[in-house]
Amino acid sequence: MSGSTLLRGTMLLTAATFLSKLLGMIYVIPFEALVGNTGGTLLGFAYIPYTIFISVSTVGVPLAVSKFVSKYNALGDYYTGRRVFKIGMGLMAVTGILAFLIMYFSAGFLADLSISDNPNGITKEDVTEVIQMISFALLIIPGMSIVRGFFQGYEYMEPTAVSQVIEQIVRIAFLLISVYIVMEMGSGDIPTAVNFASFAAFIGAIASAVVLWYFWRKQKPMLDGRMEQQIEQTDISIQKLLKELLTYAGPFVLVGIATPLYQQVDSLTFNRAMAAAGNGDIAEQLFGVVNLYSHKLVIIPVTLATGLSLALLPTITKSFTEGKEQQLKHQLNQALQIIVVLILPAVVGIATLSHEAYGTFFGVTLSEGGTIGISEQGNLLRWYAPVALFYALFTVTSSILQGLNKQRFAVISLGAGFLLKVILNVPFITWFGAKGIILTTGIAVLTAVVLNLWKIHSAADFSYKQIYKRTLFVLILTILMTIIVLVVKWLLSLTGLHYENGRFAALGVLLISAGIGGTFYLWVAYQTTLLERVLGNRVKVLDRFLKRK
Repeated sequence: MSGSTLLRGTMLLTAATFLSKLLGMIYVIPFEALVGNTGGTLLGFAYIPYTIFISVSTVGVPLAVSKFVSKYNALGDYYTGRRVFKIGMGLMAVTGILAFLIMYFSAGFLADLSISDNPNGITKEDVTEVIQMISFALLIIPGMSIVRGFFQGYEYMEPTAVSQVIEQIVRIAFLLISVYIVMEMGSGDIPTAVNFASFAAFIGAIASAVVLWYFWRKQKPMLDGRMEQQIEQTDISIQKLLKELLTYAGPFVLVGIATPLYQQVDSLTFNRAMAAAGNGDIAEQLFGVVNLYSHKLVIIPVTLATGLSLALLPTITKSFTEGKEQQLKHQLNQALQIIVVLILPAVVGIATLSHEAYGTFFGVTLSEGGTIGISEQGNLLRWYAPVALFYALFTVTSSILQGLNKQRFAVISLGAGFLLKVILNVPFITWFGAKGIILTTGIAVLTAVVLNLWKIHSAADFSYKQIYKRTLFVLILTILMTIIVLVVKWLLSLTGLHYENGRFAALGVLLISAGIGGTFYLWVAYQTTLLERVLGNRVKVLDRFLKRK
C-alpha cells in the first residue's frame, strides 16, 4: 500500500468512525430529553459489560484475520487466507452464542455488581432486563467483525466504513423512534423505553450484516479469481492455522478492552473512595460527568487513531513480511505524525473550550442545592481532554507492534499501565476527588504508550528524530491557535455571549471560537506545507480554497 493509498484507507475509515462516534454522541441529546438522567444511567449500566463481552467473544480474531490475510496475500497465498476466514467464521459462531448465553443468564449477577439498592429509582430488575436485551447483539457482531477483518486484510476498507455507518444510523433510528413511542404515545415507563434502546444494538447489527453481505457478493468474483491464479496451494493443517491465528488474536483482546477495563476499575472504586473521603453525596453525579459524558467528548479525536490503526495493520504487516525496511519506516513516521498533527490541536481545543463544549452537548446547569454545575463539569472535561492523545497513541502504537509481530509486548505494556491504575486509583480519588480517576487513567495509558514507543524503536530500528521536530512545530502552531481562541472568547464575552447563559450561548461561543481557531491552524499548516509533508501529497480539498502558490 503506497502512502497515498494508506491515506485514502485511513481517511475513509476515520470519516466513518468519526461519523459513527458523532452520531453516537448527538443522539444522547434527544434520548436524555425523553428519558432523563435516570434512563441514561440505566442504559449505561448495560454498555460497559456489553463492550467487554464483545471483545471477549471475538477474542481478537477479526483483527488477527486482517493481519493473517495480509501476511499470506503478501506471499501470494490467497488460498490460506480464505481457509483462515472460514475457520474464523466457525469460531465466531461458537463464541458469539456462548457470549450471548453467559451474558443473558448472568444479567442478574451483573446487575448486583452495578448498583446498590434502588439508586435514583433504578431497581436491579430494571438493570437485569436491559442487560438481557442488549446481549442479543452478541449473536451477530462476532461473525460480522470477521468479514470486516477479512476485507481489511485485502486493504479494502469500504465494507468496514459503510457497514459501520449504516449500523449506527439504523441503531439510533430504531432507538429514538421506539423510545419516543413508549414515552410519548405509550406507557411512559422509563425501563421499558430503555429496554428498546438497548435492543437497538441487535437491530443495528442486522443492518450492518446485510451491508457486508452485499459487499461480499460484489467482491466474491475478484476474491475467487485471486485464488484461481495461485499456482501452488500451501497445505497447512487446521491445527497450525488455528494456533497461528490465536497467537495473533490473544493480544488484540486485552488491547481492545483497555478503556472498558479502566472504566470498570473506576466503577468499582470511585463511589467507595469518595464516600470514605466524605464526598459520597456527589459521587454519582461526578462519576457520570467523567466516565460517561466527558468520555463521549474526548473520545471523538481518538476516532482518527481507530481508523488509522485499522488501515495500518495490514499495511505494516505487508511491509514487514516483504522486508521493505525503508517503506516500513516511512509508514511508521506517517502514522505517528498524523496523530500529532491532527489530534494534538484537537485535544488542546477541547481543553480550551471545555465549558462551551460540555454545555453545548449536555446542557448548562448552574451549581445549586448539591447539584454539580457547568463550572465543575467543564473543569473535569478540561482535565480529561489530554488523555485523548494518550488513548490515540496507545491504539496506534499497539497496532504497529502487532504489525511488527510484537503483539505480545502490547499486552505487557497494557498490563503495566493497568497495574498502575489499580494501585493508584483509590489514593488519587481520596486526594484529588473526581480528578483522581482522570489522573490515574492518564498515567496508566501514558505508561503503556512510552513502553510501546520504546519497543517500536528497538524492534524496527526506528528513529523518532523527525517526529520530535514535527511535534515541536505543531506545538508552536497549537499555542498560537489557543491564544487566538482565548482572544475570541474574551471578545465574545464583552458582547454578553457567555457559556453560562445557556446551551445556545455555549454553542455560539463554541462554533465561533473553534471555527476561527481551527481555520487558523489549518491555514498555517497548509501554507507551511506541514499537511502536505505529513499526509504525503497535496491536500486537494484545501487546494480548492486556499490555492497556495
